[in-house]
Amino acid sequence: MQEKQLHSQEKILFFNKDYIAEFVYGGIDGAITTFAVVAGAEGASLGIQVVVILGLANLIADGFSMSVGNFFSTKAERDTFERHKQVEYWEIENLREKEVEEIREIYAAKGFKGDLLEQVVDVITADKDVWVDTMMKEELEMVKSDKAPYKTAGMTFFSFVVVGSVPLLSYVFTGAGPSIQDDLFLYSCILTGVALAIVGSLKSFVTEKNILFGIFETLLLGGLAAFLAYFVGDVLEKMFVAM
Repeated sequence: MQEKQLHSQEKILFFNKDYIAEFVYGGIDGAITTFAVVAGAEGASLGIQVVVILGLANLIADGFSMSVGNFFSTKAERDTFERHKQVEYWEIENLREKEVEEIREIYAAKGFKGDLLEQVVDVITADKDVWVDTMMKEELEMVKSDKAPYKTAGMTFFSFVVVGSVPLLSYVFTGAGPSIQDDLFLYSCILTGVALAIVGSLKSFVTEKNILFGIFETLLLGGLAAFLAYFVGDVLEKMFVAM
């Protein structure tokens, strides 16, 4: 238990390690979807104000939607675990011999035999809580997540908004002069690339994969999304102009 608590208190860049996955995937989704909006607006040759309005609207709406989905997903997972746990308690109370035999079969399959097997069975079945925990892990292969639904939702929304706002920064804080404004999309591309590279490296900690691969994969997905959005915006803009 103490080791588990210490593990849950590990932090990466000031964030609890248990919630890094939510930060990573919320950030990736936020950056890619917002950058896709920016790219689509650029492809359609829309004005700076339109880009900012569309980007911010997407940022808040999609971020909230994603966090709500995360909340209900985490809550449903915890509720399912508790429901199965109560079923196991009921079976121990009402189908004791059957449950004892299931414990015996589980540990026999692990290689325990004879007196040692019976000792293991006796120790586990002597405590209902230990018995139920064993059945949950060994029979149902279910482990309760320590993540609170509101924390996962909050982290998802926070990362979506923070990282997702990066593609808009050059438009929000645009400088004066036509030469500056002409390069806004280029600046947005650079800033978004940096943000995705940082989040991609964090993703490597979560997935335990090569950092360079994580960065490349994230940048590739972001680039493809932006290309498709820009292409669609450009095509639609030409269609409407032609009409």
